Amino acid sequence: MGHPPLEFSDCYSDSPNFRERLKCYENELEKTNKFLKDVIKDGNSVINTIKEYSLAVQKFSQTLQSFQFDFIGDSLTDDEMNIAESFREFAGLLQDVEEGRMMLVQNSCDLLIKPLEKFRKEQIGVTKERRKKFEKESEKYYSQLDKHVNLSSKKKETQLQEADEQLDKERQTFYESSIEYVYQIQQVQDRKKFDVVEPTRNHFESTREEMEELMKRMKGSAKICMRHGQQATMEGYLYVQEKWALGVTWVKYYCKYFKDNKLFIMEPMEQKTGTKQTTAQLTLKSCVRRKTESTDKRFCFDIETNERRFSPVLLQAISEVNRKQWIEAMDGKEPIYHSPIQKQAEMELNDLGFKFVRKCINFVETKGLTQEGVYRTVGSNIQVQKLLNAFFDPTCPADVDFNSTDMDFKTITSALKFYLRSLNEPLMTYSLHGELLLAAKSENLDYRLGAVHSLVYKLPERNREMLELLIKHLVSVCSHSSENLMTVSNMGVIFGPTLMRAEEETVAAMLNIKFQNIVMEILIEDYNKIFKGPPEETTLPPIPPPRVTPRRRQPITISKRPPRLYPGLQPPVFERREQNGASHNDSEPEGDTSLTSPVPHQRTKLAPPSISPPSIPLSSPTSRKPVNPRPALRPLDSDVGRLEVRGQDGQRSDAMVTTNGESGATVNRAQSFQGSRPQLKGTTGEAQGLKGRSFSEKSSICRPPTRPPDPPSRLLNKTEDTPASYVASKTRFFENASRQMGSSSPNASTAASRDENTK
Repeated sequence: MGHPPLEFSDCYSDSPNFRERLKCYENELEKTNKFLKDVIKDGNSVINTIKEYSLAVQKFSQTLQSFQFDFIGDSLTDDEMNIAESFREFAGLLQDVEEGRMMLVQNSCDLLIKPLEKFRKEQIGVTKERRKKFEKESEKYYSQLDKHVNLSSKKKETQLQEADEQLDKERQTFYESSIEYVYQIQQVQDRKKFDVVEPTRNHFESTREEMEELMKRMKGSAKICMRHGQQATMEGYLYVQEKWALGVTWVKYYCKYFKDNKLFIMEPMEQKTGTKQTTAQLTLKSCVRRKTESTDKRFCFDIETNERRFSPVLLQAISEVNRKQWIEAMDGKEPIYHSPIQKQAEMELNDLGFKFVRKCINFVETKGLTQEGVYRTVGSNIQVQKLLNAFFDPTCPADVDFNSTDMDFKTITSALKFYLRSLNEPLMTYSLHGELLLAAKSENLDYRLGAVHSLVYKLPERNREMLELLIKHLVSVCSHSSENLMTVSNMGVIFGPTLMRAEEETVAAMLNIKFQNIVMEILIEDYNKIFKGPPEETTLPPIPPPRVTPRRRQPITISKRPPRLYPGLQPPVFERREQNGASHNDSEPEGDTSLTSPVPHQRTKLAPPSISPPSIPLSSPTSRKPVNPRPALRPLDSDVGRLEVRGQDGQRSDAMVTTNGESGATVNRAQSFQGSRPQLKGTTGEAQGLKGRSFSEKSSICRPPTRPPDPPSRLLNKTEDTPASYVASKTRFFENASRQMGSSSPNASTAASRDENTK
């Protein structure tokens, strides 16, 4: 279960829910830090042990290298020279093995231990420092806020203005530290996947840059930005006056107001000893601003509720601006102030827009289908604006010649994308944005296609006509991908955010960009099916149930991308994956990939062996058949095993080892480590029979495939479905086995009686 993204706008409300989500991120970061610390400690321990072992082996190799016979006579015999030469060859082999081992240890230090230590120091350490700063600024701000709301309204105006300015500075400092901490703690969660595991960081870097740009815009906001929740009309901290037997106190609450049903919820933030405070839910009747002369407090307003008819609730906001926001949300009597909003120029989906799109498409299909990087390369922004202004000029619209010499190909493609991005509403509309993302997130590929097909025909007529015109053009561009290098995946990355942009620019919207790309891939790959006509059924198929186990082989995108070949895997592994239906979608992202993990040390001293090791045949998954359980006939199996061992020993005794094409003396070599494994306790005769087989025969044995569990109906009728011929044949089998062994086996008799009962 993943953590929900932390929005920068939540830093301004600083709600209890936001604090809880932040706590989840902090706990996850602490677990990661502890895990990395243990990995580094254990890895260093293993590396040091390997180094000590390698030094001991190298010392032993030097001892063998300097071995020399003290011979009797004039010279060494042939046997003595062969023995000494064998020692030297074995010493050289040990030396080469240890050199490779030390190279592996060095690579482990450079590629695993050092990156982990760097990540803990530069990322987790920086995040902890940001956390300390955030907690310090949080405590300082709320302490200042408590003092500020307790100021008397009867103080001099200059003193109150000075206090307001001081609180605004503290508030802005607190908001900036909160935003920086949210950015850092959310970034380190994504960075650990790329700094430690993934070899490329292009996708992470692009997302990080967008989040950093959004953070700067949020920090640059000078006003108090209280976020209106997706459901709550207004939420934030308020101080509520409560009357007790010994006097009046002000208690801090986190309040939410829902305008649809006029529900006002107050969640206490200061738990007093000896009292049990619970969340209060009130129904609002009216809201009135409290007069300054009637109370000693500032920023106060009254609300009347159905639950407290005779005692209105007196509330105090944290500032004058905040009080206006609450009164405006509750339709109170306080005047509503609107700040002027400068509306940007927006394109319209009219006949002139259709003419512009068709003209751009015709130009691209005529002159640029085979041009490398079409729609990926960007033209000059000045030239794009010049083209759009000339084409959409009210005095002489569409009076532009695309074939003029000063018109660049990249300018036309960039102008087309700019026009689609500048529509007052995206081509796929805001209303269908969530449903399209939900369809793209489904694991069921058929459901994806059916849902997108149905949602396309929910678009307005002009939107669907423009979408069909554009997708048909993109299909034509992708058909020349071998020349222009623009695949379906690349087109999804370019036109996904262009045709499907979120209504609000949030972190969650950035994380959903990849699913927008998937929708575009579905539209391009299944163009003929989607746009040939509306779906047969008017309603969408039911949403598949959420998966219980994590995805293993199911791709998150349906692009037919070529699989990435990893050098460490053998071809049989890919064959099994292809038979299981898995596909590789790891297309290399665009951009510079030089910022990858350090290059491991390459060993060039040793040459490849002249004789390749014997390959291990793997049994084909399609040839596996379920194996029925065998009875425990240990004596018979062991006899067969001993016969096989004797036959193979006789064959090995006749074999002669030759060197350089000449026959020589028989050499008795030690058994390989694959065949010298110790026998486990309780090994059956069947396993003893396997001991005498060759290595390739052992490897060809495969376990039967796991049988899927029977459905409940099958389990209930399993006794009735058992064939009588099967029971009879099994009974005869146990009787013959018992007769051969010379005694009646209790297991066989028990199994036979059980089969009779089953019958």
